[in-house]
Amino acid sequence: MDQKPETRSLPLITRFKLWILSTLINVSIRDDGTIDRKWSDFVDTKSPPNATPIEGVKSYDVSIDIHRNLWFRVYVPDVMTADKLPVIVFYHGGGFAFYSLDSSLYDGLCRRFARMIPAIVVSASYRLTPEHRYPSQYDDAFDVLKFLDDGKNLPKNADLHRCFVLGDSAGANLGHHVCIRSSHISFHQLKEESIRKKMTYW
Repeated sequence: MDQKPETRSLPLITRFKLWILSTLINVSIRDDGTIDRKWSDFVDTKSPPNATPIEGVKSYDVSIDIHRNLWFRVYVPDVMTADKLPVIVFYHGGGFAFYSLDSSLYDGLCRRFARMIPAIVVSASYRLTPEHRYPSQYDDAFDVLKFLDDGKNLPKNADLHRCFVLGDSAGANLGHHVCIRSSHISFHQLKEESIRKKMTYW
């Protein structure tokens, strides 16, 4: 007799937090499709970079284009090794309209990746919709990858020949298209065969 798979439900407190989050996000969306940022920002707590390691990882920010507010955050694990570490380029989720790379949710996730893999994690920004229309998000995501090609803003032990593109939700969609676009140009250190994609909830 086949056994039914075990079903598990989220803890009550987690479901309550998700309900509050989804409610406030829904409230922030106006009838005309624009977003009232004061409501979305209310639930989107930010985390600053840290020069001193926190939970075994330090981080710092690098600006690419101030006019587009295009930047990225680098997470460096505090590990004692002579080996070079792979580079993970991460794009956050949020339906192209919410969150940012310094959202506490994604800051904690990237910090965990850097510590547990270990790897150099580059969390990339991109302009949000509806204020910035397609293809702004895709151009920004690809420009971050191109900017990393010289490796000047990365730690010396960053191995750009082992570069992985990772994304969550909308970020996974961006990562997919970044990988496709990257196959049509030549990089200096980022080799086409070195770029791998890993997606979640694409």
